[in-house]
Amino acid sequence: MHDLLRFDGKTIVLTGAASGIGAATLELLSSTHADVHAVDLAPIPPGAHTTYQADLGDPGAVTDLTEALPARVDALLNCAGLPNGGRFTPAQVMAVNWFGLRMLTENLLPKMPEGSAVVHVASTAGRNWQMHQTELDELLDIESFDETMAWLAANETLVGDGYTLSKEAVCYYTLRKSGASLAYGVRMNSICPGVTNTPIADDFVAGVGADVIERSIESAGRIAQPHEMAPALLFLADELSSSYISGVNLTIDRGVKAARITGRS
Repeated sequence: MHDLLRFDGKTIVLTGAASGIGAATLELLSSTHADVHAVDLAPIPPGAHTTYQADLGDPGAVTDLTEALPARVDALLNCAGLPNGGRFTPAQVMAVNWFGLRMLTENLLPKMPEGSAVVHVASTAGRNWQMHQTELDELLDIESFDETMAWLAANETLVGDGYTLSKEAVCYYTLRKSGASLAYGVRMNSICPGVTNTPIADDFVAGVGADVIERSIESAGRIAQPHEMAPALLFLADELSSSYISGVNLTIDRGVKAARITGRS
């Protein structure tokens, strides 16, 4: 039987590697024999990986990062993201969570051989993307950063604090882009974590209110930990484990969505 989740000889790019789900994924990757290229604006602890400091909300920085990364990339794990809650403007949140994610993904797709994978960290906050599909089609059709920022400014009410719309965009992008990425032989999926105990958890409390967070945790039975999300990222990145999975937004919330759908919550 083949060993799963090893990635021997594979080159993996991981964004948001300094903390939270990204840091947990980086730790898990240390045992997979992969060539890991870890990206964050914050300092990344040293280890058996190559590190890059980059602001993914700056298109120039994304271009520089693309050029600095290896010529071949076997998996891209997009974990970088900003929360709501007031520390960041809606434009900053959208720039990192949406535009930077898409720009880096599309820059790296030509570097990815057949059998590669892209996995995004979206969120259960993006679960209602269908309600804004028309607007999201408009947003996804925009290619330039300046035009994206202009669209966001013109749709201030829809954008809100930036977080929910950014995650709706990632969820919808996963579905819409997955077919085109298969033309490269690259699968594209996302995970949608529920409430997770990361360094930005307090930001989410400030952003949506303690009662909303507490209800989700109560429905799940407990808060999630970052190490409970990392294996799903590697599962979706591993060709041996998930070769026929593409275009999926995988909800990881310990049954909260199921409870909501069936009226148990």
